[in-house]
Amino acid sequence: MNDSLRKELSVYQQALGVEAPPQPLPSNPASLLSLLRSQIDLLIEQQITATFWVKLPPGKIWQAELRRYQSAMSTVGVINICRIEKITSDSEQNITDYTTPTQQNRVELLSNYQLRREYFFIVSSPQFCSLIVARRPRKRNQNRHTNKTKTGKIPSLLAVMTMEGRIIQQVLDGLKQVAAPESSDVFPTELIYPSTTEPALISQLLAKQLQRQNVIQRQIANKRIAKLQVQNQKLQNQEQLKDDYLSSVCQELRTPLTHMKTALSLLNSPTLKPPQRQRYLQMLNTQCDRQSILITGLLDLVNLEHNLEATSLELVRLSDIVPGVVSTYQPVAQEKGIMLAYTVPTELPAVWCVTGGIKQIVINLLHNSLKFTSRGGQVWVRARLQGDYVQLEFRDTGIGIAESEIGKIFDSFYRVRSGTTEDLSGAGLGLTIVKRLLWRCGGSIAVRSKLDEGSTFTVQLVTNRNKIPFK
Repeated sequence: MNDSLRKELSVYQQALGVEAPPQPLPSNPASLLSLLRSQIDLLIEQQITATFWVKLPPGKIWQAELRRYQSAMSTVGVINICRIEKITSDSEQNITDYTTPTQQNRVELLSNYQLRREYFFIVSSPQFCSLIVARRPRKRNQNRHTNKTKTGKIPSLLAVMTMEGRIIQQVLDGLKQVAAPESSDVFPTELIYPSTTEPALISQLLAKQLQRQNVIQRQIANKRIAKLQVQNQKLQNQEQLKDDYLSSVCQELRTPLTHMKTALSLLNSPTLKPPQRQRYLQMLNTQCDRQSILITGLLDLVNLEHNLEATSLELVRLSDIVPGVVSTYQPVAQEKGIMLAYTVPTELPAVWCVTGGIKQIVINLLHNSLKFTSRGGQVWVRARLQGDYVQLEFRDTGIGIAESEIGKIFDSFYRVRSGTTEDLSGAGLGLTIVKRLLWRCGGSIAVRSKLDEGSTFTVQLVTNRNKIPFK
């Protein structure tokens, strides 16, 4: 045997290398499977006993079509399964799991680079014969037959189909030359095929192919529609969230403006007394501060949302951050008569967080604990190791949170309502920012609280970078 032929043999090129070659068509595995199924449909419907030579893509779905033919036939047929030098996959194991009237052979083809990139399905019978061959095109050095599709993309497969016996005979002769000696006898010297395929069979085959293609098109269309519906729903949800967010922003900004406008109108009263004037001026000052806090919080949140995913992560030791923040808040705690303490072991492993994120988390949670704890209360900050996580706990003896409100406290602009007369003004964005920072670094936050019994916020921080979904 010619070694160069063994290395260069291509069923695809042999099918094209005739006087009037069939036209190769851009294809894909779904279309190739549709062609194979339509031919199996025809053979079963007409009860045509045929001999097959096949080399199919890996996957049980392809082998299932051969099983379907085997189980539906009442007379003996032959299926020759070709493979390259005993290189096989699980899907190419024996396709017959039960007794069938179809004989099955293994055909070993010697190593051949071209054949490795090709699949074929050859049918031979006195009533009907055909050849389907598909080739995975190379991305470089495309020949004149590997035309790109209208989209400019290289098709996943190039397929050729023919029912001409002389072309099929030429292909089988080529395969015989690259077959292992023990497999060469499965290739006939003369192919059994009809001199002229009956027009009725061709019409039926075309009808079945159209039916199969229609099924594929419907499936593709349904998948696209489903995907578009999901995308559309996602966009609608995003628009609704944006509308709700803007509505909340406008409402939050409108409230201090209304108070300021009221104070200004009262200041114009000619009968206004000095104590009243002072009270209205104080109202103006308070509402201006509130407006400033809201705008600053909004800008911080917008900046965080825009840059969070691109922000780099860093390893941080809590013992390097928490003591400094706690010492900053000690004067506030002393002024309110609150005992503030922390326990952060220095041997705790470092945790992952966005740059500057740990400090921001500690500030927001410690600020809230002090804010909602009355005089004489206590606030503790504790850290401990839990597997691949470090837990940072903020516990206070403050006013607590009603059970109905716990699920809302991380929403933007939400403020805990209480009966205290203490000024609880703020942007209502601190916990929102905390949750977003923790989401970016794979952490989480949980809350336990009861009214008048205090609250405990437990932050879980990652020590193993592999636990972070966005690295």
